[in-house]
Parts: sequence; structure tokens; C-alpha cells
Amino acid sequence: MSKIVAVGAIFLGEALSIIAELVASKQFEKADANLTMLLPMFLLIMIGGILLVYGYALGYMHLKNIWIIVAISVGAILVVEPILTFLLFREVPTIGSLIGLALGALGTLAAIFL
Repeated sequence: MSKIVAVGAIFLGEALSIIAELVASKQFEKADANLTMLLPMFLLIMIGGILLVYGYALGYMHLKNIWIIVAISVGAILVVEPILTFLLFREVPTIGSLIGLALGALGTLAAIFL
């Protein structure tokens, strides 16, 4: 059960961090952008960071292999970031981006299973 909580904390932490980054980027495309509009994103990324630290610590305590935790974290980014990026920006990835994502996914799978 603790392993599932650790993976969940890592996924949620990565998701919150990515949301904060993407929303901040999207807000700065506006002409009247200023730093005060980023304050909610700072809070969101702090919560995401807390979850990531907790997930890493709990995961390492139960899995005894930091590389598995790193692969889970990178895997979370590979799953969450493209989805959130598309939903927020409505941009289609380039062929180079898709190749990079595919290679990253293969690397994550190799780290977990080999």
C-alpha cells in the first residue's frame, strides 16, 4: 500500500508542478502580465514539491532503489505533461517532439523493467 501512495504522491506532485509551470507560461503570453499573477502558481508548485519529496522518500524507503523512483518520476512527466500541454495550449506536437517523447518513454520502461 505504501508503494502505491508513493507513486501517487509522485504523480500528483509532478502534475501540480507541471500545471503551475504551464499556467504561468500561458499567463505571461498576455500583454499585461506581472509577477503578482504568478503567486498562486508559486503556492501550487510548493505543494507539488512537498508531494514529490514525500513520494521520493516513501518510495525509496519501500523499494530500496532510487532509480526506480526516478523512472516513475520521469514516467509521470512523460504521461502528464504532454496531456496538460495539449489541453492548455491546444498545440499539436512536432515530429521531433513526438520522437523525443517516444524515446523518453522507452528509456523509462527500460529503467523499470531491465
